[in-house]
Amino acid sequence: MNVTIDGVKIGPEHPPYIIAELSANHNGSLDRALETISEAKRRGASAIKLQTYTADTMTIDSDRPEFLIKGGPWDGYKLYDLYKWAQTPFEWHKALFDHAREIGITVFSTPFDESAVDLLEELNAPAYKIASFELTDIPLIEYVAKTGKPIIMSTGMATEQEIEEAVATARNAGCRELVLLHCISSYPAPMDQANVAQLVELGLRFNAVPGLSDHTLGTTASVAAVSLGARLIEKHFILDRNDGGPDSGFSIEPEDLERLCTDTRDAWAAIGKAGYDRQEAEQPNKMFRRSIYFMRDMKAGETVSETDIRRIRPGVGIEPKYFKALIGKTVRVDVHGGTPTSWEQFDE
Repeated sequence: MNVTIDGVKIGPEHPPYIIAELSANHNGSLDRALETISEAKRRGASAIKLQTYTADTMTIDSDRPEFLIKGGPWDGYKLYDLYKWAQTPFEWHKALFDHAREIGITVFSTPFDESAVDLLEELNAPAYKIASFELTDIPLIEYVAKTGKPIIMSTGMATEQEIEEAVATARNAGCRELVLLHCISSYPAPMDQANVAQLVELGLRFNAVPGLSDHTLGTTASVAAVSLGARLIEKHFILDRNDGGPDSGFSIEPEDLERLCTDTRDAWAAIGKAGYDRQEAEQPNKMFRRSIYFMRDMKAGETVSETDIRRIRPGVGIEPKYFKALIGKTVRVDVHGGTPTSWEQFDE
């Protein structure tokens, strides 16, 4: 199956679709967000993705212990304070969408509640992303699916049953184009736990286009994923990790994004298809195979002995497998040493 986003097909026969995730990497600056979109375009990304929420649509301002983050990159933050810091204000969205469209890069977003979906529908978002943490928010998935737009779902932390329920909900509510992203919800994700083989299972089990939401450092996991069939790769993108910010520690910088785009597309191009046809690039080198050559001048009527012929390069004579068959044959024409053999030179 294929998924089409903003006129671009994503699927087995198409090169990987690379999403640069802006997330909180604007660090509270609209100008920084606009610059990040421009840089993503320059570096070859297929799309830029936002996250659409406010602190109040994500959580409540509570001091209860369960609202305090313990461990990981956001250790010590209250949920409300983290999302206040990281949010992309609703009032920025039109400017971000307009800018992306003006420079020619696809833009869409991850909504975190129904009000975000409503805003994104007003902006005519071409697709929607469901974040791993929202995969169990069945009412949200249903609301998104009713737009009829393609849906990209991340599956971090999810059980098979949770994925099954989310996929069934989306399809029953009107989603006809679905990408399922394997994801390890760890920030950053350890390379030895990336488990990209799972994306093969996702594609087959749920009849969806498989992909990877990659939180590992670097681009290795993404390239490996493409070799296994991933056709959509998502990576958090920042202009400069030294700027800091909620997601800076597991985001890639411009040179990394450019390498990601190049390497994953090269990996896709290298896969090809199984078969025994000789590739066009190999044709000129066929001559460097061995073939059978005469080693001395011979007169018509002479019988070929084992020392009269040799298997040498280049490969323009009779194939080496016929070497023994030529021994004892009679040459029907005069031949010169150092010239290739051909069947017309021998009696039947």
